[in-house]
Amino acid sequence: MSYLFKNTAFSKMRNFIDKTTLFAFDLDGTLAPIASKPSVIGIPDPIRQEFAILNKQAVVAVITGRSRSDALHHLGISPHYLIGNHGAEGLPGWKDQENEFFGITNQWQSQLDNLLPLENRRGIMIENKGSTLSIHYRHVCNIKYAHKMILQAIDKLDPQPRRIGGKFIENLIPVSAPDKGIAFRILMEKSGCQKGFFVGDDETDEDIFRLNDANIFTVRIGINVFSDALFYLRNQSEIIRLISEINNVLKNKKDQLIN
Repeated sequence: MSYLFKNTAFSKMRNFIDKTTLFAFDLDGTLAPIASKPSVIGIPDPIRQEFAILNKQAVVAVITGRSRSDALHHLGISPHYLIGNHGAEGLPGWKDQENEFFGITNQWQSQLDNLLPLENRRGIMIENKGSTLSIHYRHVCNIKYAHKMILQAIDKLDPQPRRIGGKFIENLIPVSAPDKGIAFRILMEKSGCQKGFFVGDDETDEDIFRLNDANIFTVRIGINVFSDALFYLRNQSEIIRLISEINNVLKNKKDQLIN
């Protein structure tokens, strides 16, 4: 991974992006700082303003683990594409499959009510997001014990989910559901964009980072030697500079075409 704002890396970004690029972002930890309670995240106004500018001059997508309705509430802006549930909600042409995913997550919810009874669930929150389900354990007293108990419960679910761990969270996704990588490729095709640019910060974003395509430019929030992202930002606070720089590059390239 290379730091994006080093001269050589930044030059690669400037040369890569143009009007044929799909720009996609994760929400939590990328556009918005991580919050101790998911319900209280907010996008800082300067980021929202630059994001709105980008949304007017390019094809923009948000691909998030949140449900689409929840994500839209926090975004306050409608991007060209809003994909929820780690890629399993909102893809054009996938409505019938989404209904199947809903049925599976409802089964898991019912099973977890028995596998993780309320008296053993202090600090654990089960979030049914429609197409996927998440188990949060940030606020438990004994994180190691709670995580072990959660994993044991997940092993007993039928049908078995695709499990993606995160920061004090286990994401349960139907095996047949598209991941973020599949969703990103579908959006590139549907939008007619020849190139893709993606920024994310966590394990679910690795599905895009590992696509290994010369036409896809990937940026991770925070360095991680195990990540397949090509470039990184030091922290989430640098996202404002990134989007601003993208806007400037696109504007300059447009002006050059006019002149």
